[in-house]
Amino acid sequence: MSNIGVCVIGSGRAGMIHAVNFVKNVPGAKLVAMVDPIEETAKTACAQLGIDTYYTDYRQALADKSIDAVVIVTPTKFHVDIAVDAAAAGKHILCEKPMAMTVEECRKMSEAAANHKVALQIGFMRRFDAGFIQAKEIVDSGAIGDVVMVRSNTRGPSIPQPWMYDIQKSNGPLAEVNSHDIDTLRWFTGSEFSTVYAIGGNYRSPEAKQEYPDFYDNVIVAASFENGMQGMIDGAQGVGYAYDSRVEVLGTKGCVYIGRINDNAVLTCTADSKHGSYPLVSSWTKLFKDAYLAEDVAFIDCIRNGTTPKVTGHDGEMAVKVVAAGNRSIIEKKIIHLDTM
Repeated sequence: MSNIGVCVIGSGRAGMIHAVNFVKNVPGAKLVAMVDPIEETAKTACAQLGIDTYYTDYRQALADKSIDAVVIVTPTKFHVDIAVDAAAAGKHILCEKPMAMTVEECRKMSEAAANHKVALQIGFMRRFDAGFIQAKEIVDSGAIGDVVMVRSNTRGPSIPQPWMYDIQKSNGPLAEVNSHDIDTLRWFTGSEFSTVYAIGGNYRSPEAKQEYPDFYDNVIVAASFENGMQGMIDGAQGVGYAYDSRVEVLGTKGCVYIGRINDNAVLTCTADSKHGSYPLVSSWTKLFKDAYLAEDVAFIDCIRNGTTPKVTGHDGEMAVKVVAAGNRSIIEKKIIHLDTM
């Protein structure tokens, strides 16, 4: 089989991570084109990547016969239309999280992919991270006994963007920040969420309070699972100090810890300070760089081999469903049962 021609739709930060991978590091794949509605952004991306072809409308890319697969890295509200059109054009799809705005949109995307016999993979790259994979193997081996509780946190250093303030349009930080945590809990419990109770608050975004009183930049989620396990999620935006992503899997006989806040293994201690110091992780782009590459490699492999993606549309749909339950819980101040959603 010749190289799989790939087009990245969205030339922002995450889009460029995927694009660089397909230019340099993914065997059996070739980056053919970039798409961005802002022409100058698309042209600049192509210049950086050393390719010539760009489009300002994704539909132009879908008509390009040299493109076999697309990577969707646009704002979430555009995912469903792009994915459905891509499937109809016979293009395989890697879609960044969150999969879509609603469960109904997720199902529409999955049905389109199935009907047109194209691969649909969702961008939960933590499932491809070496540390997460090792931890999952430890858990599955029974080394910590039966899983009791999974706790996951993602705290981002940067302040929320204003487009996030309207929860009805963005689905809020639970979607944009904590989708990965939701998927992590599903993965390590091996079960679906049964109940969700969430508390949100706006502590770092005073400019949003008057017009968007429902906006939250800090959230805590307590959950139960269909198999009886427990879960916790801690999410925050604008923390400033670092990109902080960590997981604990507590069992009946032990605990597995995943993730780190220090940027390397060097710890500095001096007589001038009673506290140790070390560089902190500044961005998800650095912490999960290798995971993004492994994710992109796996996407091409499933296309070439005709196998099911490691992260499917169902996984994306379930995360969107939990986001909706969490946002509803915050507003209604009560436990939400997922079977009522």
